[in-house]
This record gives sequence, C-alpha cells and structure tokens, in this order.
Amino acid sequence: EFDMAYFQSYSHVGIHEEMIKDHVRTETYRAAILQHQNYIAGKVVVDVGCGTGILSIFCALAGAKRVYAVDASEIAVQANEVVKANNLSDKVIVLLGRVEDVDIDEEVDVIISEWMGYMLLYESMLSSVITARDRWLKPGGLILPSHATLYMAPVTHSERYSESIDFWKNVYGIDMSAMLPLAKQCAFEEPSVETITGENVLTWPFVVKHVDCYTVTVEELESITAKYKFMSMMQAPLHGFAFWFDVEFSGPILNQRKKRTKSDEALVLSTAPEDAPTHWQQTLLYFYDPIEVKQDQIIEGSITLSQSKENARFLNIHLEYASGGRSFVK
Repeated sequence: EFDMAYFQSYSHVGIHEEMIKDHVRTETYRAAILQHQNYIAGKVVVDVGCGTGILSIFCALAGAKRVYAVDASEIAVQANEVVKANNLSDKVIVLLGRVEDVDIDEEVDVIISEWMGYMLLYESMLSSVITARDRWLKPGGLILPSHATLYMAPVTHSERYSESIDFWKNVYGIDMSAMLPLAKQCAFEEPSVETITGENVLTWPFVVKHVDCYTVTVEELESITAKYKFMSMMQAPLHGFAFWFDVEFSGPILNQRKKRTKSDEALVLSTAPEDAPTHWQQTLLYFYDPIEVKQDQIIEGSITLSQSKENARFLNIHLEYASGGRSFVK
C-alpha cells in the first residue's frame, strides 16, 4: 500500500522535470557513463528506477548492447515512448514493475541508478539497487554510483531562525510571543530541506555513514548509529545540524587494486553547502532554542537513522547532542 503511493508520486512529470533540470545531477551521471564507456559499450545494463529513461538512453548512446530500464511507476509508459521516439527500442527494454518482481533472464554487466534521497537514505531506494545487484550483476560488474558518504556538521543560521521565530515578538506593533512555542514546533519539529552556504557551517564535517554499493547489505541500512564530536571553529549561536552527501562513480571492484591514473580519478557528485546547489539541497535539523557556543567548545552526541517500521520508505531520526554541560534529545 505504502509502496503503491510512493510509486504513484513518481508518475507525476513535475518530479522528473526537477531531477532532469538539476544540471549537477544529470551532467555528472552523463560524464560518469562516458568515463566508464569501455565497461558499458557492448554490455548489458540495468537502470534501477529509470524514471523518464534518460540514464538508460545515455547508456544506449554510449554503446550498451542492451539496457533494461526498470521502474515501478507509471512513468515507465512514457519512458517507453521516449525510447521509441529516439529509435532505441532495439536496445532499451522498459520494464514496468519493482526490481524485486520483474524478470531479466540474463546476467548484467552494469547497474546504474539515481537512488539517493534527501539525507541520502530517505525513500530507501538503495535496497532496490542491492536487490538488483544480488539478482543479476556479474562478478566484477560495474555499479554507478559505486560509493556514497553521508556527512553532518553543526550550523548557525540566525536569519532562518528569526524569520520563523522572532517575527512573532512584534507583529504590527502587537506582542504575539504567545505563539512562539507553536511557531518553533511547526518550523523545527521535522527536518527541513533547504540550501545553506559554507558560512553557516561551524566545523569540519563528520562522516555518519560510508556506503560501498558493491558490498552493502539491506540489513546494514535498517539502522545506522554514529557517535560524533565536534569542536566549534567560532563563537556563534548553534541552531542545529546540517546533513549532506556525496556519491562517487568508481570502476568495478576487481579493478580497485590497480593504481588509478589521473584520467581514472573518480567523479564525485556532491551536495555539500560549498558546492553548486542541487535539488537535494541540504537537510537541516533545527533545535527549538539555539545554544551559544564559544570558539573551541565541544559539541558531541549521537545520531541514529532507522527505517520506519510502519513505512520502510520513511526515516526515523534520533539525535542526542550536548554542549556546555547541557544535553538534549531530538
């Protein structure tokens, strides 16, 4: 039931338009396909969650022998029309269904997928890539992207805080501070997807989770816990934590042992605050009340990300943080 609703949301063209218009995303995938053209040309590819089919078409144009474009959303019907309109029906086979259910009766050389959600793991689509890998990928096959890393860092963001909160202290000359508790709850109870800059970030980032797509298991993603410790680089109000990720497009596992040449360097798609913005932006967890931190003050605690038991597409976040002798849970 939840999955049907999830796939239904992807049958709307707007969501695909947003992703395709994200040049950082789409151009990096195209560059990765061209960089690994020697693994793709003449080979069999599966595109997990193909959407409108653009990555499948990039692979076909890079010389793939056959591309299985799999999507459980009705957008697959349009993808098939796009494939026909580009005279690629002999190469790209669109399959409407979940990766867990469709049949491909040959091993594949390459898996490509744009599976990343907000905060990397929201939507839990990586498990479909793992299923495809375990069902069809030949030993030594290529997975694009090959690795992913989720980062977190403490942030200060006074403008955003005052926009949502301080506004109530004087509304057309009227003191409406009685609204503050509700305003904080509505503005900051849930994670917020927005764009910040490097200037908002108080420390170097911490790696919450590194994912190797060649070896990661579904079980490993059910619950992830990390203990962190930061030292503030400046004196500022600490408003919460930001999360972002990057993904890397490296060659197959068997070639990892070879030394990389300069031209072989892995391409990276980054959603970090200091890089060009993407449709993923950054995910922010705001506190209800900021904490004043001094330079070199320690901020520490733990973060747990777990798949919701009710709906595996959802992510539950448990954040513990402490600084200046006070500790909190969000």
